[in-house]
Amino acid sequence: MEAQSPQFKLSEAPLQLLLFIDKRPSSGEKIRQIRQFLKETATDDTYYDLQIVDVGEQPHLAEYFKLMATPSLIRIHPEPRQVLAGSDLVAQLSSWWGRWQRVVDEQAAESASHVRDNPASPHTIHSIAHSAELLQLSDEIFRLHREKEELQAQVRFKDQLISMLAHDLRNPLTAVSIAIETLEIGNSSRDEAGGTRLNPALMAQIMKHARTQTKAIDRMITDILQAAREKGAGIKIQPEEVDLTALCLEVLNQLEEQFKIKSHQVAIDIPSDLPKVYADPERIKQVMINLLDNAVKYTPEHGTIQIGILHRTTQKVQISIGDDGPGIPEENQQSIFEDCFRLKRDEAKDGYGIGLGLCKRVVQAHYGQIWVDSSPNHGSCFHFTLPVYCGVPTA
Repeated sequence: MEAQSPQFKLSEAPLQLLLFIDKRPSSGEKIRQIRQFLKETATDDTYYDLQIVDVGEQPHLAEYFKLMATPSLIRIHPEPRQVLAGSDLVAQLSSWWGRWQRVVDEQAAESASHVRDNPASPHTIHSIAHSAELLQLSDEIFRLHREKEELQAQVRFKDQLISMLAHDLRNPLTAVSIAIETLEIGNSSRDEAGGTRLNPALMAQIMKHARTQTKAIDRMITDILQAAREKGAGIKIQPEEVDLTALCLEVLNQLEEQFKIKSHQVAIDIPSDLPKVYADPERIKQVMINLLDNAVKYTPEHGTIQIGILHRTTQKVQISIGDDGPGIPEENQQSIFEDCFRLKRDEAKDGYGIGLGLCKRVVQAHYGQIWVDSSPNHGSCFHFTLPVYCGVPTA
């Protein structure tokens, strides 16, 4: 945005006044009254210069003069500056006019001498316009500096994502590659009876492992692209009436293979009279999958993952997902929802620290809240809320 300097004309008048007004209907009448007083009182039209300033159009001047109210009439020359404010400006001006005339007469000789010695000296109104323009430019520089910092933060964030994606893709890609090579070797190497060395059960297990790793790669890429696209922009959702019970069961069915790999038990607690919610089903599936992925990652073999839904208030439904993992230190329980934040203990594990950040943005886009209850060695339970569906208003 281009900075616009205040609109002043250079004045030669011995008495220079600024009248600050706003958009109130009474402002026009106030201007007329002050102009009428000056016209009737001043003996010479060149004796004074009155300029009108709309604070809505030139707020930097109000800041420069530190004005607290309008209308305000300021004598800016001769100095020192004097401010009259209030609804009775004409009465105050009438009271001060005689003293202002004496000040003008006393400084007239000094001003004339000063101009002779300093012919290039700026006039008062000109210097004020310059000062106000500097204030406005300073604000513009500050705004541009903030925009620069935000853009630099986005570039750093995307660089982090690319770096972590390149690192974290290695493990699942290696696992898929090993599975394919194993199948190729088994298929090409035949025993004397002409059969393959890999029995059907082992082949099925290898294929299952490869599919799991492929899905992990797909989720990584999806989350990375979403995080990069939505960083610095609001999450866009398309809410509708959603059966949360059905959505939850769909997600659990989708992750069934992951639960079986570590022999996890899944405890479900969903009331039969649960109301519908107003949410974007794809976005909420994304949140639930991210939270359940974390639960699978941190729950030891043969452990239990809990998922429960509670009709918390008439307006909110609460979803909770718990695990039997190592827990989260109390001092990190707020930080884990920040983008790219990872606990030190997890630096060697797969992951890139953006899943919970995405969850937070999605939940907040639904005007919900997300938080965690956890203590070391006693697992973690993540909770988030969604609005109850109350029906679409009719016109």
